[in-house]
Amino acid sequence: MAVRHVPLDGQEPPPVPAPVPTPGTLMVDTARKNCVGEFRGVAGPYWALRPVSGGQEWEAEPQHVRLADDIERLHAQNAQNARCNARSRGEVL
Repeated sequence: MAVRHVPLDGQEPPPVPAPVPTPGTLMVDTARKNCVGEFRGVAGPYWALRPVSGGQEWEAEPQHVRLADDIERLHAQNAQNARCNARSRGEVL
């Protein structure tokens, strides 16, 4: 027998929580100008993301986060490669 949610008094059903991605998955935070970050974990009701090229983690609301598409992943990897190259030249610590 299938179970159905029947809204009471015209109320909308509660939102279904997004599945938690695996750590390391590249995600886009649409609330932060489409910043691309690596999923690090769950921090209370928020998801922790970290810039691919390094930097400080930030917390994002899961409803504002989506998987990065191919172009966004490529741009993020290029930024990471540029940082590694600059570090190898001694330009970045």
